[in-house]
Amino acid sequence: MAKCKTDCIERPLSLAFEKLGWVIGRHPCLFVLLSLYVAAALGAGFIFLQEREANDIEDQFTPVNGPAKLEREIVVENFPQSEEFTELRLASEGTYASLIITDLHGGNILNEAAFSDIIDLDRQVKSISTGNTFEKLCAKTNERCKSNAILDIINYSATEIVSSTITYPMNNAIFLGTTIGGVELDSSKLTSAKAVRLFYFLDEKNTKENTYWLDGFLKLLSNYTQQKMSSKVHVSYFTSISRQNEFETNSDSVIPLFSITYILAINISVLSCLRLDCVRTKIWVAMFGVVSAGMAVLASFGLLLFCGMPFAMTVASAPFLILGIGVDDMFIMISCWQKTEVNKAVEIRLAETYKEAGVSITITTLTDVLAFYIGLMTPFRSVQSFCVYTSTALLFCYIFNITFFGACLALNGRREKGNRHWLTCMKVPEATGDDGGCCVGGAYNKNTLKEYEMPVNSFFKNYYGPFLTRVWVKTLVCLIYAGYLAVSIYGCFQMQEGLDLKHLAADGSYVGTYYDKEDEFFSAFGPNVMLVIKDKEFQYWNPTARNSLDLCLESFQNLPVADSGISPVSWLSEYMQYGKNASLSLNSETQFKSHLTAFLNQSGFSQDVNFTNNQIHASRMFIQTVDIRTAIDEKNMLAVFRETAENCGKLQTPVDLIVYHPAFIYFDQYAVIISNTIQNLVVATCAMLVISLLLIPNPLCSLWVTFAIASVIVGVAGFMALWDVSLDSVSMINLVICIGFSVDFSAHISYAFVSSEKSSANEKATDAINKLGYPIIQGAVSTIAGVVVLAAAKSYIFRTFFKIMFLVILFGAVHGIVFIPVFLTFLSTCSNSRVENKQNQLDCNNTNKQRAKAVTGQPMQQDGCCADPDCY
Repeated sequence: MAKCKTDCIERPLSLAFEKLGWVIGRHPCLFVLLSLYVAAALGAGFIFLQEREANDIEDQFTPVNGPAKLEREIVVENFPQSEEFTELRLASEGTYASLIITDLHGGNILNEAAFSDIIDLDRQVKSISTGNTFEKLCAKTNERCKSNAILDIINYSATEIVSSTITYPMNNAIFLGTTIGGVELDSSKLTSAKAVRLFYFLDEKNTKENTYWLDGFLKLLSNYTQQKMSSKVHVSYFTSISRQNEFETNSDSVIPLFSITYILAINISVLSCLRLDCVRTKIWVAMFGVVSAGMAVLASFGLLLFCGMPFAMTVASAPFLILGIGVDDMFIMISCWQKTEVNKAVEIRLAETYKEAGVSITITTLTDVLAFYIGLMTPFRSVQSFCVYTSTALLFCYIFNITFFGACLALNGRREKGNRHWLTCMKVPEATGDDGGCCVGGAYNKNTLKEYEMPVNSFFKNYYGPFLTRVWVKTLVCLIYAGYLAVSIYGCFQMQEGLDLKHLAADGSYVGTYYDKEDEFFSAFGPNVMLVIKDKEFQYWNPTARNSLDLCLESFQNLPVADSGISPVSWLSEYMQYGKNASLSLNSETQFKSHLTAFLNQSGFSQDVNFTNNQIHASRMFIQTVDIRTAIDEKNMLAVFRETAENCGKLQTPVDLIVYHPAFIYFDQYAVIISNTIQNLVVATCAMLVISLLLIPNPLCSLWVTFAIASVIVGVAGFMALWDVSLDSVSMINLVICIGFSVDFSAHISYAFVSSEKSSANEKATDAINKLGYPIIQGAVSTIAGVVVLAAAKSYIFRTFFKIMFLVILFGAVHGIVFIPVFLTFLSTCSNSRVENKQNQLDCNNTNKQRAKAVTGQPMQQDGCCADPDCY
């Protein structure tokens, strides 16, 4: 039954490729010119590249329709931005510049000399003029620019920093947790600190003018160290546009690397196909194979840019991958060409090549493209964009390999047919053996009428295969695999989640320095989380409802991540105290609402209550969090706050509320990253299992392929964690990609094993390794060569791509030529069910030879004989 299924799929495809190969071999110039025209025409789409660039960090690296984005809409709808600025009540990060100032030698910053420099620096910042001054652009409260609390406390006099008594974290009802860091306390009195942070907020309405001023700020601070050699302090700086600006320049850093990759790929391809025979060498073919991959990138990207597809920065790593995969398919076609008889017509040799190689590269392309398209299920736009561009490029790579590269192979075949030199195209005398040189060439095996085997193929056949199937070697392989699995599983438990925002900037960027200082000195306090009561019907005047709300606030205050020493910022508590002091009865709706407006205007809480048309549509309060130092802390804090909010809705008098902070937009990735990764991996693995069952004539061996996929995934996930790579939107899609590459190696080796006519399991494994060992090495080396230059990139995103692809290819190749062949020898039921006996196969081959002699211009047909779709 398995044989029938496989034959029904393989045979029609093989025959179709055979006919196509004959047509291309007959008219190669037509297909070369047509391919070049298509690539050039579609490549014109690059004129839209700048217009299609999608580099907004929030849009690309946070979940589409994440809960925090919906919560932000509720906040913005109910609490529009007021003319009176307060940082606490911002629905976004705001528009600002910031400084973190530390002592030059890491000592106490609370000294007169340091604060003299700080005050001088503050004056310089406020003196920046870019057509508009800070005074004109700043965010204002009571018609005055928002100031820095620590400078207000000392009245901008450096001498007062020593004499002033400052309590921490609250000083006269002002929170200093985000202003002073690395503190030492005597009770609550501040005795020393390592860092001071200053903020300069701008009015968000002045978008264009703000950008100019922030650019001026960056220019001032970038030169500050050189200007102030006598300074006693070290300054780290940041602006609200810094992260985006640095991110957008990241892709520029990899453009020079692409040319290096192209040269590297050409050299590896040429070396892999190089022969001493000046006729049989495949130098030009190898070079045009690399050109074919480049044309695929040009045409596919151009087409998608024409169609308006957003171009995320993650897509910039795709050409490196496409180059490696395209060269891999080239090796398969060259290998199959070399197994054809040299005295046949070029179109017949190409027909035979396509018959053997066509199904193989189709399987490879199908699995890789399917893995990428499954990645579209992710909620991250950066991943979706990468998947669309890469999968489309793979399809074009497949098309150009069949048309353009196949035509180049045919033209090279014509040169070989005429026994012409590879460089001069002049006829040379025919070599008499496998010892061609610069003046003679065209040697071939007179017995098989085929080209001589590459020396490396003899290594796998005569040395590596027999060595691997020895009992003690197989035992050692099993022990090595057990160690690999143990380390991988350990690594999986060490995995960190989420994309650290500082990784979006290039190495050595001032952004990274600022984030490092922030993590070091200002992690004691986390976000001041907004609790929004969105229930229009909530009866704030009802004592029972207020008790429920108090219980809710208490549950938040008692959370381990909340600071129980800092009371919630609650308008309702202040209002009830206001009523008590004024002897007002606020337990009735009429009294409660009649005095509310006056209280809000006097107290400064007017931005916390949406009180219109005599109805409270929504209100908000704030809870201070503490000890949010790592990505795990951020994840746990978000989860426990949302869980507590959900529990508040289950009280006897339900309190319908949401929790929000601008940082939650980025924290949302933690809520979906693991579940989405598992979902994609499961779907992709099931899809690959179906493909394996269709194409491998033994269900049990198909399960071995699935086992190999799972093994590679575990290995990549575990070792990437040990290699300091977190599970984020960048690495997530690479895990899905590894499924496609795992199939490339494991499915082919399993297919070759079960299709082998050898009698014993060890012989089958040796035969499979003989067929596939060198192509697997070639494919692995070419793919790694395509991405290896990314290891030198200054961007975390591109280095992550290299690290994971390196692990994927390394583990996939090791499974293909070490683990899977050994494991298959333990499974005696994986035997060849595709042929009845050797005599039938011999009869089939004899029949084919007779038909080949009768061919006069049409591709040969092999009715009744099923071809092996994998030719290496």
